[in-house]
Amino acid sequence: MSADWSSALARARAHAPFLAHALERQPELAALLAAGDGEAALAFARSVGEGIADTGIALRRERLAIATTLAIGDLAGAFPLLRVTGELSALADRALDRAISAAIRMRVPDAQPAGMIALALGKHGANELNYSSDIDPILLYDPAKLPRRERDEPGEAAQRYAREIVRLLSENTPEGYVFRVDLRLRPASEVSPLAIPIDAALTHYESSALAWERAAFIRARACAGDVAAGKAFLAAIRPFVWRRSLDFGAIVEIRRLTARIRASHSGPKSPQPGFNVKLGRGGIREIEFFAQTHQLIHGGRDPSLRLRGTRETLDALAGAGLIEASDARMLGENYDRLRRVEHRLQMVADQQTHVLPDGKALDNVAHLDGLPDGAALVAELTEITGEVAARFDALIAGDEPEHYAVPATGDTLAIRLEALGFDQPTQLAERIAGWTDGRIRALRSDAARAAFEALLPALLERFAQAPDPVQALNRWERVLAAAPSALNLFRLLEARPALLDQLVRILLLAPPLAEALGRRPELLDTLIDKSALDLPGSVAEIAAKMARREVDDDYERTLDRIRIVTGEQRFALGLQTIAAVHDPLEISTALARTAEAALQVAQAAAEDEFARIHGHVPGRELVVLGLGRFGGGALTHASDLDVIYLFSGDFEGESDGPRPIGVTLYFNRLAQRVSAALSVPTAEGALYDVDTRLRPQGAQGPLAVSFDSFAKYQHEDAWTWEHMALTRARPLTGSDAARAELQGIVDSVVQQERDPEVLKADVLRMRAEMAAHKPPKGPLDAKLARGGLVDLEFLIHYLQLRERIAFTPRLGGAVDTLVESGLLPASLIEARRLMTRLLVAGRLLAPDLAEPGPDAAQALAEACGQPDFPALLRSFDEARQEVAAAWADSFGEKLETHPK
Repeated sequence: MSADWSSALARARAHAPFLAHALERQPELAALLAAGDGEAALAFARSVGEGIADTGIALRRERLAIATTLAIGDLAGAFPLLRVTGELSALADRALDRAISAAIRMRVPDAQPAGMIALALGKHGANELNYSSDIDPILLYDPAKLPRRERDEPGEAAQRYAREIVRLLSENTPEGYVFRVDLRLRPASEVSPLAIPIDAALTHYESSALAWERAAFIRARACAGDVAAGKAFLAAIRPFVWRRSLDFGAIVEIRRLTARIRASHSGPKSPQPGFNVKLGRGGIREIEFFAQTHQLIHGGRDPSLRLRGTRETLDALAGAGLIEASDARMLGENYDRLRRVEHRLQMVADQQTHVLPDGKALDNVAHLDGLPDGAALVAELTEITGEVAARFDALIAGDEPEHYAVPATGDTLAIRLEALGFDQPTQLAERIAGWTDGRIRALRSDAARAAFEALLPALLERFAQAPDPVQALNRWERVLAAAPSALNLFRLLEARPALLDQLVRILLLAPPLAEALGRRPELLDTLIDKSALDLPGSVAEIAAKMARREVDDDYERTLDRIRIVTGEQRFALGLQTIAAVHDPLEISTALARTAEAALQVAQAAAEDEFARIHGHVPGRELVVLGLGRFGGGALTHASDLDVIYLFSGDFEGESDGPRPIGVTLYFNRLAQRVSAALSVPTAEGALYDVDTRLRPQGAQGPLAVSFDSFAKYQHEDAWTWEHMALTRARPLTGSDAARAELQGIVDSVVQQERDPEVLKADVLRMRAEMAAHKPPKGPLDAKLARGGLVDLEFLIHYLQLRERIAFTPRLGGAVDTLVESGLLPASLIEARRLMTRLLVAGRLLAPDLAEPGPDAAQALAEACGQPDFPALLRSFDEARQEVAAAWADSFGEKLETHPK
């Protein structure tokens, strides 16, 4: 079949918003594709980053151009699957190599990447990357060869380079991203640094690696950095991967891996909306594991099977007589088709999804693929996955239930689960037993397994009482998988049932807290701390905990410390919320104090680091203006930080460091550094999303502007909504004098005289536009529901600006003053408090803003000071009616709180 470039472009523009936008952004590339010159388009795409000094920008532009070209070529039928996946994998190789070089040269100019190795694993290693894939490299380094500054220890330098490599590739900038990077396949990822010394990695693979790691290394290759050293490393561990003989225990372990693919996936079992073409029954993963399992069993004796690609492996297995040729052909063809469907799903919005959508979205994917509708796609996938699943069933049919049995108070685990009322007890028993087979680090020792088995009966009894026992068990599994060790925890939970109850309460009631535990199991330590139920102190006291502890602490350690303390504080405040220990209003202000402390410490650290190269600008300083809930000192667990970066003084002169730069550039780069210090993930995880879109001219304007420019813009060019935002503005950093000067500018703007009718029309128009574009997300949306907090805030800001009174960034104080002035009814004081409590507690107990399960609903009611959930709903409705009545009094416009 000849290539149809015209149809491909038409389908891309009609059915893939990401591709449509990408084509619009790249007219020269679009012209080459329209001409049907795929090779010229690819050559052009590879060259778009040439000559760009900024590695991150160069790689992002190259990635966008190549992704666009490959997508259209794929849709046109011009590029076969292996060409598409091979080009994507080659791009990943180049990107990793450039990122390694750039990271090293930031500290050691002109150095070669000797001693820094990137191993490609998984689809990347097999040159089979999908259209929107993560890459899963392992980063190794040779301490003797790694370029570094004289004062840097090799280990510290390697971690610094690793963090910069991840940032260069993963950070989502206005130019997009290159690849999401997942380093969790490295040895002992729960406790190990991001980059591993070669000797330590060799020791791990020779002594304590698991069967799944052997499977991972089937497709490993040295792809970037010091490739020669990487090849030597892979040669050294070849006996670990390809063993000439397997004992019975190893074969059972391999079969357990295959069985857990099914056990760990809870989506639909057959193609339909929600079906996962990668992880679902008969999907991509089962074909890959079918091939790899045979390789692990037979590849030690037969070198012809030591291949990376899935299709070539299937053909080799057939050639060796290990599987039928017809099976190899069927699995290979179905694999290619499933991969193409996977690509179609990902092309729509450049998202790493493998799940079939529903309704029109499913039809849209089918149309992008050239099929008449979603039903045709589902029918085709049903036939494909049925054939694959039958072969995979035969592969794992030899497993016996007793291989997975774990003692539980004298009975088999399956019998106990059935007695407790769990659905599918046999499958659950197999899954739980799989926790103790060595894959989960915390359960590898005999002592840990014994302690866990002693705890298991009590744990299962509590899970069984939950509205969704399996969901609770899923969350516990994530905590276990992430914990480096857990022996003491198991013993402590067994000895202190109240502590176990607290943990189970978190797992059952608060998905965001359970997810936080899954990422950082060490947060469990906060449950043991006696101060876990106390509110944190002042901003200064919290900041003192975050500030540098040791003289030799570097910038990265400071950022890690900020994240550790912030995570502990937020987790403790979440626990206090779901336990109704403190009023959510107090929780909200404590979350804001924590964020303010993080900002202050992060800015100070960023300024020190920046000054080492560029010095300071005498007589001028960076001041951060907080807005929204941050400015008002009342955050939730899900809040972004709304800020504007400003600097005092004029534009004249330059900085006084070794590499001086102009004033405006200095403060804009410093502002970028502060944002990164707060938002870029480190080894200790992520922190906050920083939103700077409220700055003058929004995303089109400079990140940091001078006080004078800010004042001029606000007085002459700003919109009404920008002045409304300033009613909650509060300087958060800087000297007392600079804060006072900035506050004076804010005051002069909000207190200026206005035409009441123009103000009223602006406010009503803005709220109507917001309501049209941002409807409430669920029945518990205290923010966006009509009559909710957004309406109340608009009403308050309107009265503040009209009457030029009640200017305080704290919403509660503004309401109090407006009530005292007779401009609002006293009932709004309690209405605001009730809805704010619902907003804060709901972010944890009902994060999707739908009615939660019975236990979470009761906890939400108690946190909001209500006897039960129906009472909470009534109070919420009454609060909204109070806001609607006040709205009508002030604007003469009815507010539909119950639209039909």
